[in-house]
Amino acid sequence: MSELANVATPDIKRLKKVKSILVTQAAPTDAKSPYFEIEKKYGVKVDFRPFIEVRGIAFKDFRKQKINILEHTAIIFTSRNAIDHFFRICKEAKIEVPSDMKYFCITEQTANYLQKYIVIRKRKVFTGTKTALDLLEIIKKHKSEKFLFPCSNKRQKDLPDYMGTNDFQLTEAVMYETVSADLSDLEEVFYDVIAFFSPSGITSLFENFPDFKQNNTRIAAFGSTTAQAVTDAGLLLDIQAPLPNAPSMTGALEHYIKQANA
Repeated sequence: MSELANVATPDIKRLKKVKSILVTQAAPTDAKSPYFEIEKKYGVKVDFRPFIEVRGIAFKDFRKQKINILEHTAIIFTSRNAIDHFFRICKEAKIEVPSDMKYFCITEQTANYLQKYIVIRKRKVFTGTKTALDLLEIIKKHKSEKFLFPCSNKRQKDLPDYMGTNDFQLTEAVMYETVSADLSDLEEVFYDVIAFFSPSGITSLFENFPDFKQNNTRIAAFGSTTAQAVTDAGLLLDIQAPLPNAPSMTGALEHYIKQANA
C-alpha cells in the first residue's frame, strides 16, 4: 500500500492536457451523472465501454456445487449481479426463499435493489456503508447464522477469507462468472485517460490487446486492488481513487483535469 500512496500527486512529466476519457463501465443512466458534468465543464469527451461481462452459470453447473440454499439462514450480497443471479438460480430450482431469511448487503444502494425481488419492509435486511469490511462489522454480531455468499468466479477475498478463518458458517456459491469483453473495435482508438474499476478490467485490456503500450495514456484506478493490478501489469498509475481529496472516480478525474488542463 505504501508504494501506491504517492499517486495522489501526478507525475509532472505526465501531466498533459486531457481531451478524452474512456470509462471501462456501462454508461450511467442518470442524466445528472458527474461524468456528464465533467464533459460540459471541461470540454472533455467521455466514452463508456464495459471491459468485462458478467454471465450467469447454467443451473446444471450450479447443481454440481451441491449447495442446498434452504440450509442457510442468511445471504450476503456484495453486488446487484449477485442479487440477480441468486434469485435466478432460486427460480430455476423452484425454490421459494423463506420470509425469515436474513439479507446482509454491502451498501444501502445494493439493499434497495432487493426490492426488485422482495418486499424489504417485511424482511430482515442489514446494510453496510461502503466496503466489505464495513459489512463485516455487522456480520460479526450474527455469528450463529448459516451464511450463503453468492459470488462470481473472481471475487474479492477479504470478507470470505476473514469469515473462513474465524469460524463463521459460510458457503460460497458461484452463480455467475466474469469474462473479458470483446474490445476488438477499439484497437485503433486512442484515449488520454482510461479509468479502471477492477483487476479484471486490466486483465481484459491485455487479453484484447497483448501488445498494449501505455505511452502517454494516463491510467486511473478505483480501489487498492485495481491500483495494485495496474502496477503489477507494468503500467504507470497516474490517477487513484478513493483518496481523502477524491472519494470517487469522477472526483479523482476532475482533480487531475484541473491540474492538467490549467
